[in-house]
Amino acid sequence: MRKIINDPVFGFINIPNDFVYSIIQHPYFQRLTRIKQLGVIHLVYPGAQHTRMSHSLGAMHLMSEAISQLRSKDHVITPEEEDAALACILMHDLGHGPFSHVLEDTLVTEISHEEISLMLMEKMNDTLGGQLSTAIAIFKNEYPKRFLHQLVSGQLDVDRLDYLRRDSFFTGVTEGNIGSARIIKMLNIHDDRLVVEVKGIYSIENFLMARRLMYWQVYLHKTALAAERMLINVLKRAQELTCHCGLDGGGLCEQGVAGQARNDNKVPSLFASPALQYFLHNKVDKHTFLTDPQALEHFAHLDDNDIWSALKVWSQHEDKVLSLLSLGLLNRRLFKIEVELQPFSPEYIAEKRQHLEEKHNLSPEELNYLVASNEITSNMYNEADDSIDILYKNGTTKNIAEASDMLNIQLLSKKVKKYYLCFLRS
Repeated sequence: MRKIINDPVFGFINIPNDFVYSIIQHPYFQRLTRIKQLGVIHLVYPGAQHTRMSHSLGAMHLMSEAISQLRSKDHVITPEEEDAALACILMHDLGHGPFSHVLEDTLVTEISHEEISLMLMEKMNDTLGGQLSTAIAIFKNEYPKRFLHQLVSGQLDVDRLDYLRRDSFFTGVTEGNIGSARIIKMLNIHDDRLVVEVKGIYSIENFLMARRLMYWQVYLHKTALAAERMLINVLKRAQELTCHCGLDGGGLCEQGVAGQARNDNKVPSLFASPALQYFLHNKVDKHTFLTDPQALEHFAHLDDNDIWSALKVWSQHEDKVLSLLSLGLLNRRLFKIEVELQPFSPEYIAEKRQHLEEKHNLSPEELNYLVASNEITSNMYNEADDSIDILYKNGTTKNIAEASDMLNIQLLSKKVKKYYLCFLRS
């Protein structure tokens, strides 16, 4: 039976067949309905409530549109390859945890969300009798038609084309509203690489500028950075309170081997769901995922609800740091943040620490969770990574950096670095 989804960004999205529908219905994919696409950015832009599931469905729609356009230009893409490409883009975000990059800095380390996505895909493939093998080959860039991988992961992939449009729509930041339909209509293939026909050059210029503006106005908004730092610190504090004993050679907390607390542990176990308990008790890295089957299963049950439920309980905890940070996130009393082009001086940071120490009677160790400094970087376009090539009518191609007569690609390619200091409000 034909199924459609009414999407607020693209209108009706067609689910073409039972194979694609079975992926959408899989518990690993349905988990994405419980993970916000933009993490804590709804604390800055209240409308940013959309999920990773809606983003993945939008990216699938754009993949279908891109394949239709490429076929109209006499490029051969079989129905099996189309299904694999649709499946691949649907599953590309499976490895994102709640608050994505926050999680990668705390509960899960030394492994990327792309690697976790691949592990989940391979597990799904086992249960589906190998039906996802081509999709996995595309994801790993091992399929002979390399342009299919570029549609999933590249400078002009459908992932970016969707999230810029979608994030712009839900935040209300109109600068990100790119002409995705125009870009897709201008796509072509040259020497097994995605290229953009010369008529689409202005749409590409707009795309790159929109991406730059969205990064500084949305993704790296200073208030969102302050909220992310609070969330990172509250999870690190929870880990410390849960696991005082240090780590053994295998990388697991001694009190948390197999997820069980030691009887002689004097610290009361923090409230957390079973999935969150696993990541609080254990040091989870790539080795853990490869050697402990529980790691992937617990990850597949972890979503935003686990974190927010824990914060509600932790806000009443006797530990001052844990309760201050949890209550601040729940009630949007966020860290004050300052952003500069140069690193903050040690004297200035010491001054902020001393003020909080005197006001709240905090120890130096506790202050480490309530005062934080770091750097932020942004690099909008890296042609060495995967260039955007413009196709001319005579069959030659040029990199967008050479082809554009108005866009300062060198400026966009330059890595911008800023420094921030955030701290508990007085």
